[in-house]
Amino acid sequence: MSQLYVVGTGPGDGQLVAPKAREAIAASSDLVAYGLYLDLLGDVCDGKQHHDLPLGEEIARARLALDLAASGKTTALISSGDIGIYAMATLVFELLDQQLQGKEDHPEWLDVEIEVIPGISAMQAGASRVGALLGHDFCTISLSDLLTPWETIEKRIHSAGSGDFVVSFYNPVSRKRDWQLNHARDVLLQYRPATTPVLLGRQLTREDESITITTLEKLDARDVDMFTLVSVGNSESRHIVNGAREWLYTPRGYSKKLV
Repeated sequence: MSQLYVVGTGPGDGQLVAPKAREAIAASSDLVAYGLYLDLLGDVCDGKQHHDLPLGEEIARARLALDLAASGKTTALISSGDIGIYAMATLVFELLDQQLQGKEDHPEWLDVEIEVIPGISAMQAGASRVGALLGHDFCTISLSDLLTPWETIEKRIHSAGSGDFVVSFYNPVSRKRDWQLNHARDVLLQYRPATTPVLLGRQLTREDESITITTLEKLDARDVDMFTLVSVGNSESRHIVNGAREWLYTPRGYSKKLV
């Protein structure tokens, strides 16, 4: 039976890779991924055929994984974080959808058994590093306008602001795109206090991890790069300090029961 595992391997710490993800990789002969993701996994990838395609080749990666699986090779398509959140899983199913609509010529893809294995996302890893920032309703917004028009992204930022959601921004900046984050900050400042706590989590759970707690008014794209997750609290989110320890959390309303 043709088998494709679509695997999320978490934010980077090997101890946060789910046992089921490790089992899927161990069962596979071929691994398709951006090379860094395989490097982070270490020994579990030994003895496998590696298919390393660079950033920007996401469609080619998904096609290759489907082709390998359809040819009878048990294959794992791997992304960091959760592969279903801004990652490769959606491309696999989009290609299958295209095949079913007659827009692709790969009927063999339809015989592939697909199992999606989730991983811990960057927003979850970041929230855990500082406490419980995602303790109430939250959303994620990608600030990359490569595939989504900026007008749509801006509308979603306004909606998140008016709905008072905790917002985690993915793809906040890049080498060629550095103005969107500051614009998003200015939009959110229309809806919540300037002192709203903000988490900047860079290279989360990896050896060179850095965590910065700041405020919405002080959020600046110059302090952020493409490896940084930006999570903005809602109007109720709290920054508490206990000696040398700092925590962020978003209350859910239990204070009514604590009195």
